[in-house]
Amino acid sequence: MSEIRNVHRSRAQESSAAIERLYITIRHLFNRGFYKPMGVSGETLREALLSLRPEIYGSIAEEKVELNGLLYVIERLPTGIEECRFINLISDEGYTNSHFTAIVPPKRKRNCYRIDEEQMNVVITRGRSDIYDILTHLTFIFIESHKIKDRVLLDDGGELSRDWLKLEQAVKTSKKLTLIEREKAVSHTANILGRSFSEVNAIYDSFGSAEKPDRFLSVVYWLGKLALEEVLENKKRTISFSPILRERLGHHIHGEIWAHNIKSTLFANGLLDREIHIISANMHSVMNSIFAAGIQKNKTESGIDFKLFEELSSSGAKELRLKVEKLALANGMISMPDTSGTNIDVQIFDTAIIDWKKTAFPKVKTQENGPVLIVMDYAFGEQAYETIDELLKPFVQPDGVKQHLNVASVSIMGKAGILEGGKGDIMIPSAHINEGTGDNYPFENELTAEMLTGYDIPVCAGPMVTVLGTSLQNKDLLTFFHKSTWGVIGLEMEGAYYQKAIQSASKIRKSIPSQVKVRYAYYASDNPLETGSTLASGGLGTTGVKPTYLITIKILEQIFNL
Repeated sequence: MSEIRNVHRSRAQESSAAIERLYITIRHLFNRGFYKPMGVSGETLREALLSLRPEIYGSIAEEKVELNGLLYVIERLPTGIEECRFINLISDEGYTNSHFTAIVPPKRKRNCYRIDEEQMNVVITRGRSDIYDILTHLTFIFIESHKIKDRVLLDDGGELSRDWLKLEQAVKTSKKLTLIEREKAVSHTANILGRSFSEVNAIYDSFGSAEKPDRFLSVVYWLGKLALEEVLENKKRTISFSPILRERLGHHIHGEIWAHNIKSTLFANGLLDREIHIISANMHSVMNSIFAAGIQKNKTESGIDFKLFEELSSSGAKELRLKVEKLALANGMISMPDTSGTNIDVQIFDTAIIDWKKTAFPKVKTQENGPVLIVMDYAFGEQAYETIDELLKPFVQPDGVKQHLNVASVSIMGKAGILEGGKGDIMIPSAHINEGTGDNYPFENELTAEMLTGYDIPVCAGPMVTVLGTSLQNKDLLTFFHKSTWGVIGLEMEGAYYQKAIQSASKIRKSIPSQVKVRYAYYASDNPLETGSTLASGGLGTTGVKPTYLITIKILEQIFNL
């Protein structure tokens, strides 16, 4: 048994060292200003990622190409990036006022601009975590691209396989492929990828869209083509960081604008003197939890109406969602779509003008100076510190008077990976451990596991680890965190950063009351310790509806003292 423990410990230590190398290398390359991912300068990143073998990247260390990991990454990078030799990470440098059309990846809010056939600019407004995320994803697809190159390049003279020539022919066809043409192309592509026909066929449509149904073939072709050009023509792919990005990073420029917009709106609406509750959640759960009951024809007698929330979450419920939003806007909600570049939208709720009898909380009494709710969309990694740190600072009024905010509570509801359960389960943290530094933040959580039991959703409580990136985790390291004396129940990306900002504001800067209450609860989006349950295996679907609304309602019940 001790030998087994030692093996697990050594693998966890190796993985931890690989993450540290990634972290240090990325910071070094950023300061340098550019690097070639498949050259000498990118070698440390590649070796660290191959040593780490993150669960989300599946078979990255094997000869066959990883399909689920590739899909996960492609959905988080701009369309067409696989065709670009030059990828430039920039700050917000004015492209919104140009002729360039913003390209936003389907699963990650970031503006990107295709400058020409060879260059893609990616706007970084969410801090270092965004850079770690992009660079690890790019390193992964470049490693996969060289696997493709190795399977189609038959000799040093540049002779290419028949499978590659057939794939190229299919990609260069301007019309949509017929079923027979598609299956022929899939057969050749499967050989190139080292995968079976059925495996490729099963994931094919997930890459496509109505405009580009055969995009899977294009992605594979361009990844392989650029890898071949690197070897045969010495056309190295290059990632660079703009001087303005390097100058601005870490200076809270976007977070400061974002927070100022919120506090200016509170001031303009006479809400700055009121008790304030900050909630980090999505842009529908708080609004729906309060107002959805007001549009129901047949209201339920008691309890939480999860069926209504599932209906609101369905793809065909657009009109129903608009009705709820219209009711909310007429009853004290102020909608603030982001204009700062943080990609964090905000809703402000003035509870003093809500007609509570028409809501899901009829027992709440309307008060002239009722609390104000600030609901912010999810932050991304270190961006959580930037935004909350700025929001909790005093507001400087137009006449120069400095006014502190009366922040009574900060509540965080988010998605996280779970280590002792399954998708849709709930986690209640007692502390956040920062994986990158070893810093730890214990706190008194106002939410408890007992409050959320009895709803047919498993709930666990304990410490959680704030990771550098969800895409960097592997079983060995997570097993160590879970099985060792740390007793970690799950992993997420923002908790330690939120708590760091709250503690510095309440205990050091004294800019908010020292007795500020905190609430943290997460629902499980994946279990990285279970094969087939990682983030790359797909989304939650309706499984996430029940825990999302249960957590939201319990937060609101505490705020309203129910």
